[in-house]
Amino acid sequence: MIMSLNIVIRFLLPNRPGILASVLAVIAREGGSIGNIDLVSASPNLLTRDIMIRLHDKKSIDGLVNALGNIPDIRLIHIADRVFTRHLGGKINIQPQKPVIDWEDLSLVYTPGVAEISEAIAGDPGMAYRLTMKGNSLAIITDGSAVLGLGNLGAAAALPVMEGKAMLFKKFADINAFPLCLGVQDSQGIIDAVVALAPSFGGINLEDIAAPKCFEIEEALARLLDIPVFHDDQHGTAIVALAGLLNALKVVGKDIKGIRVVISGAGAAGVSIAKILLSAGVCDIVVCDRKGAISRDNPPTQSSKLWLALNTNNRCIHGSLKEVVAGADVFIGVSGPGLLVREDVLNMANSPIVFALANPNPEIYPESILDVAGVVATGRSDYPNQINNALAFPGVFRGALDCSARAINHEMCLAAAYALAGLMDSEQLSADNIIPSVFNDKVSPALAKAVKEMAKQTGVARDFLNMDN
Repeated sequence: MIMSLNIVIRFLLPNRPGILASVLAVIAREGGSIGNIDLVSASPNLLTRDIMIRLHDKKSIDGLVNALGNIPDIRLIHIADRVFTRHLGGKINIQPQKPVIDWEDLSLVYTPGVAEISEAIAGDPGMAYRLTMKGNSLAIITDGSAVLGLGNLGAAAALPVMEGKAMLFKKFADINAFPLCLGVQDSQGIIDAVVALAPSFGGINLEDIAAPKCFEIEEALARLLDIPVFHDDQHGTAIVALAGLLNALKVVGKDIKGIRVVISGAGAAGVSIAKILLSAGVCDIVVCDRKGAISRDNPPTQSSKLWLALNTNNRCIHGSLKEVVAGADVFIGVSGPGLLVREDVLNMANSPIVFALANPNPEIYPESILDVAGVVATGRSDYPNQINNALAFPGVFRGALDCSARAINHEMCLAAAYALAGLMDSEQLSADNIIPSVFNDKVSPALAKAVKEMAKQTGVARDFLNMDN
């Protein structure tokens, strides 16, 4: 079954000049973009090749297959969906850290030796950070109610996303993260489940939980637990958005205290971005939901939106997103596709900064405004300036775990944003380069250091006996 736009086709081809070129020409004519071409096997008469192809829409698959099948002497052996193939069997597993090759090893890591460790932890629960997985382990918690931009798909459908997140934690910060997709969707049920499993982990990463219940859940867990609770859709996105904005402002030559910002989207990301921008010195922010600008003279009943009404839009501006964005220096979209057009950006201030972060389809596509915007960023990897929360959460949790923090507070998030922005020096900055790559190996250590230092300054770091001494 082919369900994505990334496929690989295995061909049996005659071993003679010009055959591969004819295949590639057909792929191009049918709208396919060619990736790797691998030689699987070769003989004097025949070649077996795998060709990776990216298509623009699913409807073109049948046309491509038919066209390839009409090439003389070409045989299509099989077609595979590259995305599904990459997920077969899941993407993570568990590996032992200590060897168990004989009875002596078994007696140390399990019974009878492990009994001494259990007694030590019973006497001093803090020892669990040094003597178990707790000190370097997270639980990634979701109920599947807001999976990516796809909506309420449920716990099972959320699992591949959480597995992917666990991979990123391990790759970028060497943290062991466990995807736990809960079969409950009411706030109290989620809170009770997380409190019950929390003793095994050094931190909780909440993910893909719909607003507004995500706010209630995070606040309750932060109050009930003595380990960090971090809703990445809120704070991870906000950290990277602020870092990108700090550098974008340098590119266009504007001061953060003098800009007017319009945010589209009053969900988890929109609320958190507004909060971190206010802390960073932005004085003029207007947040829009589907009804338009949120204002204090017409306050919403939802608590998170009420906070926005009371803390932003000081001039009580009313109107739709298109009306409110006129004259703004910065647009940050965390809402939905196609909400702006070129004319809207032309109506913004000079050299406007446009962060169109809706995924997979942004509020406005960069190519339509590159000549009129000062800086454009998206949430996508196929455009410059990807505002990707994967830049934040590995380093933030690395720093929190390194000091066995009791929480990840607002000051730690701000420190992470400034550290991330600071990785780009003035010579590197440009309209197409405002944020480091997620594969920059300096990112996670820099954020971890900043977060750890701020945890100590704000009193949420623990001091434990160094077991190495």
